[in-house]
Amino acid sequence: MKGEVRWTGDGGYVGTTSGGKSFGIYDDSSPSPTEMVIHAHAACSLIDVIDGLKHRTDKVEDATVEIEVEMAEDAPKVFTHVRMNYIIKGDVPEALVRRLIEGSHERYCRVGIMITRSGASLEWTLEMVD
Repeated sequence: MKGEVRWTGDGGYVGTTSGGKSFGIYDDSSPSPTEMVIHAHAACSLIDVIDGLKHRTDKVEDATVEIEVEMAEDAPKVFTHVRMNYIIKGDVPEALVRRLIEGSHERYCRVGIMITRSGASLEWTLEMVD
């Protein structure tokens, strides 16, 4: 995996992946690197859940992960606790969704595993919406 981050000269930065995808970082309309990390964690896990559901059912109507992070008070202000609330709408088995979430956090979501292995605790909840 390769890429680059370039300073734009006006206070922001642009990241570019080796595949040519560009994204803003830390300007007026872009998230900070820390915000990007926690959103990457949520996205990584939700991708795992949706991918697992798509192989078993086509009845998922909507899926969201709400995220909240506590950070250390002193520098470096690393994540100390991550909370994720999954909201899944559709006619899907709750037990399956729970297994997929657990699998994501225990085995598949590299971003989240890096965060928890660095010492942050993780808790998650699930809301099933009809």
